[in-house]
Formats: sequence, C-alpha cells, structure tokens
Amino acid sequence: MRIFATIAFVLLAALPAAAQDRAWVQVEAHPTLGEAEERARAYAAILPDVGAYRLNSGWYTIAVGPFSSAVAEAELARFKAGGLVPTDTFIADGANYERRVWPVGAEAGTPSTDAPATEAAAPAAAEPQPVAMPELPDETPFEARQSEARLDTQGRMEIQTALKWEGFYTSTIDAAFGPGTRNAMASWQTARGYEATGVLTSRQRAELVGGYQAQIARLGMTPVDEPEAGIRLEMPMGLVQFDRYEPPFVHYASRGDSGVKALLISERGDQSTLYGLYDIMQTLEIVPLEGARERNSQNFTLTGRNDRLESYSYAVLTGGMIKGFSLIWTPSEDSRLMQRAVAMMKDSLESVPNVALDETLGEATPEQRADMLSGLDVRKPDATHSGFFVDPEGTVLTTTNGLDACRRITIGPELEMRLAATDPAQGLALLTPTRTLAPIGFAEFAPGVPRLRSDVAVAGFSYGEVLDLPVLTFGVLADLRGLGGEETVDRLEIDALPGDTGGPVLDASGAVLGVLLAPAGGARQLPDSVRYAADAAAVGAFLSANGVDPRASAATGALPPAVLSRRAADMTVPVSCWN
Repeated sequence: MRIFATIAFVLLAALPAAAQDRAWVQVEAHPTLGEAEERARAYAAILPDVGAYRLNSGWYTIAVGPFSSAVAEAELARFKAGGLVPTDTFIADGANYERRVWPVGAEAGTPSTDAPATEAAAPAAAEPQPVAMPELPDETPFEARQSEARLDTQGRMEIQTALKWEGFYTSTIDAAFGPGTRNAMASWQTARGYEATGVLTSRQRAELVGGYQAQIARLGMTPVDEPEAGIRLEMPMGLVQFDRYEPPFVHYASRGDSGVKALLISERGDQSTLYGLYDIMQTLEIVPLEGARERNSQNFTLTGRNDRLESYSYAVLTGGMIKGFSLIWTPSEDSRLMQRAVAMMKDSLESVPNVALDETLGEATPEQRADMLSGLDVRKPDATHSGFFVDPEGTVLTTTNGLDACRRITIGPELEMRLAATDPAQGLALLTPTRTLAPIGFAEFAPGVPRLRSDVAVAGFSYGEVLDLPVLTFGVLADLRGLGGEETVDRLEIDALPGDTGGPVLDASGAVLGVLLAPAGGARQLPDSVRYAADAAAVGAFLSANGVDPRASAATGALPPAVLSRRAADMTVPVSCWN
C-alpha cells in the first residue's frame, strides 16, 4: 500500500499545474437530463463555454468552464454583476462530475488562464456563439405534458415571454398555461412547421426560449449604478458604453458599431423644470418630429422616428429631482429588441434620494456650438427668414421664399403655422396659427405717404434663430417705386441680410411702411444695399382680400431706438421651413 501511495503521489505531482487547478462556475442542477439540456441551451445563448454534466448523485448540473481558480472567481463576479446567473451560483472543483452530457460529443476543454476583459463601469454580455444543438428524441404529446409539468414558475413565464416576443401571445405573463397560452403555442408550432398540439415538446421549448434568449443577449442588459446621477437601472451595456458627463445628461456612446446611444437624465427641479425639459428635448435632433408625446404632472414620454434614427425618452419628477433616460438607435436595429431594452430600463429605473448631477460636473468638449445643448445637436430648420403679426389672433405676414414646398412651417422652433394665402406676384404670404395665440403686439400701418429720404428700420432675424430677438437694421427710404417704375414697392438703401427678408419696415414712430422682400433676382445684380419693400398700400390690399383688417397707426414723433427695438420685438417672429 505504501508503494502504491508513493506512486500516486509522484504521478499527481507530475501533472501540470493547470490540470490540478480546474474550476467551474456551477449555475443550476436538475433531476432529469431533458431539463438540464433545455436550461443549458438557454444559458449557452448568453454565456460562453456552457456544459451540462452528470453528477455522481444522479442529478445533472449546468456549469461554465473549466477555468483556473482565479479566473473562475473573476467570471463568477462578472456574471453576477451582469445579472446573468442566479445569486446562489458558486465555484465547483468538478470532483463529482461523472461525465459531460451536453453538448453531445464536445470535449470538456482546458482551463482558461487569461483573465477576461473588464470595464470600470459595467461588463458587456458576451456575444452569443452558435452552439451545436444535440438531436433530442421527439416526445409524444403525453411525454411533452410530463416534461412540461416539471417546469418551475420561472420556466413557464419564460415560455410566455418568448411567445409574446415572437408575437403569438398578447396576455399577461403569469405562468398559467390557459387557453390563451395554449393557442399561442399552437400558432407558434404551425408557423414553425410542427404539429399544432398546443403543448411544446422539450425540443420546441428549447428552440423557442433559446431563440429569444439569444436575441436578448445582444443587449447585454446589466444593472448600472450611476453614483453621480443618483440613478440605478438596467442598461444595454452590450451596445453602449460610458462616455462623459454634460449635465443634465450622462452620455453613453455606441459600443463598437452598434449605432445605439443612451442618456441618463438627472437634475434638481420642480414641475416647471420638468415641463421645461419636455419642451427643450423636443428641439433636439435625438427626438425626431414623428412620434407620440405624452406629459402629465409627474412625468413625460417622448418617442420619435425618421429615416436616420429612432428614440425613446422618459423622465419623472421624484423628490425634488428629475430622473430619466433616453435610448437612441438606428432604424437598422431590430425595433422589437430596442423596445424590450426600453421596457427593461423603465421598469428598473430607480432614483437615489437627494442625489442629482452636479451642474459643474464634467469638462467642456472641444466641439461646442450655440446650436448644441449639453453636447446634443439642436434640431435646425432648412431655412429661416422673418415675419410679423398683423392681428390679435396671431396671423403672420411674411414673404413666400419657398414656403409652398415646406413640409412644416413654424414661428420659433415649435409653433406650427399653416400657409393660408400667397400672392406670387407680390411675393407675400399669410400664415395662420394651428392653435390660439395672443401676441404681445402686432403691426399698425402708416396711414399716409412716407417722406422720401426719411430714416427707416427693418426688424428681422438676420442670423436665423441664433438670437432670441430680432435685429434692427437702419437705412433710408430711397424712392417710392422700383428702379423699373414699379408702383407697389418702395426702394430702400439698407444693408439687410437674407434672414431679414419678410420683416416689417418701420418708420421712426414705429408704424409699418411695408414688408422687406427677397433680393431681386434676374439678369441684373443690384448692389447689396439696394432692397425692395412691398409698400403699405399693396400689403393692405393683400390682407383685406384674405380677411385681415389692417390697423392704421396713430403714432406721431420719433421713438428712442430702445423703445423702437422693443416694439419691433413684440411683433416680429422667425419663420422657419422644415423638411
């Protein structure tokens, strides 16, 4: 015996260290081979190196590995952090593993000595790899019911969830296999070419749930605790990665070429802050115009889609703070998959009390522009010129300037207007609001003939919507007709910009003399300082013909420039064309 013991010791000492240091991450154990194979397939969709082993107790276990002991500990921590395995998962040395029973014919493998790549923020789920599917024996309906009866509540709910994902089940996920679930199973079987029994075999359950798990695994949904923002939630860390802080947002950039981005929203505030954020976010490129919008006293939801991107944004007012998220993806992504990520993010969203992003957090990015908000592009119109209110109901007079080709016309960034009337010969257009307006001021027209060489001013958005208020540009009334003798226009000497087109021409008292027209085209190029304005008589006729009664001005005397500028600002608006 002493001789045999010595030989055994010598042989053991001669084994490579790696062969002695073998460990597995043991996930689950089941009494039957069928159950173990089914669960092993599900885990193989989201974890690498999954196998099913027969134990010397007669049960079967699902385990990941083998690894070296150090790597196994790291992998266990990573799997648990990602919510990929049950909380009671542990490290096993494989001493009671009799043989590997799934995948059929696969080698047990060798320990992995390379530590997995990790990130400070959250691990990404491994990209699912194709797994060799063993040929399970077909089950009779009776055998299928027997194997189904051994499913636990979680397993039954997974089947319903997968059926809902595939579009066959629309009711509650409750683990109760009633008529609705049975009909969904039968419909799925028919769609896959199986006999429609309404009872899934073990193989069919594995196919259904495994396919669903493989798609969900792409998301890499991982619990994220963002301490600076005071937010905890599950995020698709397989598709995004932390980028930077730009309050009130935490930016997550695309991981690789996923094309998916995310924001966490965190700031202190009240209901008015929530409402303001709701309005501001609708001006951002990440919230396209087409999509549902919903807001109540405590939260809001914004969806948007166009040919370049889709997005979902949600924010809620809780404990004096606003917390939420946005998920942005390209239309090439599976919309069902992204909606699943949205639902999981929303269901798991948790606010840490009294913690919100510090407004001074983060560093300024190299690319900073006035048309950006916290690192996000503000939606920009295709063109912007000027217009002005002509009645108390908010009717706006402007110039045509291609408005008939616009898909959408607004004054300001979001207030939609309808193109009510045009006069192509004069180049005039009339816009009416889509909802009730009450402008601070509106135009009062000069009743008499203006004096030649008198000072005039044009109010307009010279620089588009970069500035919130119109610019006053001063000039001189050069003539009461055009260079070709046109009677319906006045000629001005003024250095106006293209954005001023459509703005009101004012005399020193603030009365409106006409509308600044677009620069003259044609074969002759006039000096930049020569501009035409439709005169008050032509404008009045156009307004009256379209049901607007122009108000005459009773003002006398010159106004100080500051007062004139304020009066112009009360009536002048930016007119934007969106396509």
